[in-house]
Amino acid sequence: MQRVVKPELLDHLPASTPWAIRSRADLRRLNRILGNARILHDAFYRHLDIETARARSLRICELGAGDGSLLLELARTWSTLGVTAEAELIDRHYLVTEETRRSFVELNWYAAPVVMDVTTWLNQSSESVDVIFTNLFLHHFKDAQLRDLLQRVAARTNLFIACEPRRSAFAFTASHLIGFIGCNAVTRHDAVVSVRAGFDDRELSALWPAQGAWQLSEDPAGFFSHCFIAKRYA
Repeated sequence: MQRVVKPELLDHLPASTPWAIRSRADLRRLNRILGNARILHDAFYRHLDIETARARSLRICELGAGDGSLLLELARTWSTLGVTAEAELIDRHYLVTEETRRSFVELNWYAAPVVMDVTTWLNQSSESVDVIFTNLFLHHFKDAQLRDLLQRVAARTNLFIACEPRRSAFAFTASHLIGFIGCNAVTRHDAVVSVRAGFDDRELSALWPAQGAWQLSEDPAGFFSHCFIAKRYA
């Protein structure tokens, strides 16, 4: 299946409309069904030294963070391991509620929503962070844009983790069936578009910058997801 990137409806709806609010709720439910928080947690656990992470507060950035609910789920798991962090939640819309921010504080985490285009955030500073990660975000970009974005990410971190839609016939078929779990028309449309724009094989590895010493891994994850990890050699 050839990769095709088309606009998704949710990206062009005002954040406060009922259709958009319902679709974001659908996405939280789909993330749980897909197991993306578990996939990301496993990737972090394999590639971060837990003892080092416990010794100081990590600096983490999530690209396309939405309402911050995914990072909060991860924070609840990591906090049981004694890990704390200062996190930046980058998104074009301010979607993080006060309740979510309080939940981070209760875990001894500091999470700051940053209302900004991701490319602008990557360009505004050369300061490095420990981890940059993203969930269901990279597939919005065509290859040329994605190559440029990943170049900028590589300059800002030593560890990058992405969980994206897997582009496969099985996932494409399943994307047409999410109406049966109550997803609205926006989510139903965007799910099909997302799978067509998703990734397979080593496509993200091929777009990662060639310069530098990087360990790259890219594999199917779960039934419908695709996980890419770039870790700089010490």
